Amino acid sequence: MTDQSAEAARAAEREDAVLEPGADHEVCAKVVVDGGVVVGHDGSACATEALVWAAGLAERASWPLHVVRSWRIATAPQPASWEPGYVPPMADYERAVKTDLEADVVAALGAERARQVTCHPVHVAPVKALIQAAAHADLLVVGARGRGGFSGLLLGSTSDQVVHHAPCAVTVVRSRRKS
Repeated sequence: MTDQSAEAARAAEREDAVLEPGADHEVCAKVVVDGGVVVGHDGSACATEALVWAAGLAERASWPLHVVRSWRIATAPQPASWEPGYVPPMADYERAVKTDLEADVVAALGAERARQVTCHPVHVAPVKALIQAAAHADLLVVGARGRGGFSGLLLGSTSDQVVHHAPCAVTVVRSRRKS
């Protein structure tokens, strides 16, 4: 990382403090990792393939594995506290996203391997979440395609953006699927 890139990363950290649930803010808006592999997971089949690939590399390199899921209320699963006429707090949505993400990790890797993974639900746009999480990572891994609507493209918009703007090495995992 160049001196200019390192300074930009430190400035971004100062501007975007880590928000912990229960603090003044209710949900996490930034992930800070100290090395290892960061993989984005949006619930798509391509993201699951990227997760499996990243987990294998992290295990071989003895690096920690961090799985990041960006979310907003429109994409979050319904929290357990939801009922008609009641809008749950944002922290309840975040817990629902984390529970969903953890279930996806267990389904992809199995319960034993999943215990070594740290899951991070982040309430910001996907590209921003991944680039910020990658600031101190050794590698950022994404699937070539996510849940976006343009299936004919070879590279999704999120993977395209992180390839151009990530502060660390990036691996884009191409899916074996035809759809």
